[in-house]
Amino acid sequence: MPGAGKSTVGVLLAKQIGRAFMDTDLLIQTSAGCCLQEIVDREGYLYLRCLEEQVLLEISTEHTIIATGGSAVYSELAMEHLRKTGCVIFLDVSLQTLNDRVKDYGSRGLAKRPGQGLEELFLERLPLYKKYADITIACDGLDHEQVCTLIAEELVKVLIK
Repeated sequence: MPGAGKSTVGVLLAKQIGRAFMDTDLLIQTSAGCCLQEIVDREGYLYLRCLEEQVLLEISTEHTIIATGGSAVYSELAMEHLRKTGCVIFLDVSLQTLNDRVKDYGSRGLAKRPGQGLEELFLERLPLYKKYADITIACDGLDHEQVCTLIAEELVKVLIK
């Protein structure tokens, strides 16, 4: 979801555990030569979802922390690709927290239907996030460093199995 902290936490986590970091929103923007909102305005939200799927299917996930766009979960192929060589982490943030954080919802370049509000998007995506998550981190009330610490602790548990 927008405002969950994927990019910020991703950078911090990569530094903390010594991994590369990749933000797929930036990869999409670089390959398209424009910002996400321009893609949505020109081509539509479904086109942005297709671009995101293509980018995700082309990247190597090994030894890399990847912050995906929030709509990555609409692509079963992309999510299975991420899970093949990595661990999918869901930053579980309440709708209230997202409302407090996201001030540019209408111009943020989200792969959402025209007129779709944050609450509707949240309710639509939440089951998908839960479906694909290997690890879920409850983030409300935590700062980014605390979220990173929890993720690192959970990753150790997964790697020990």
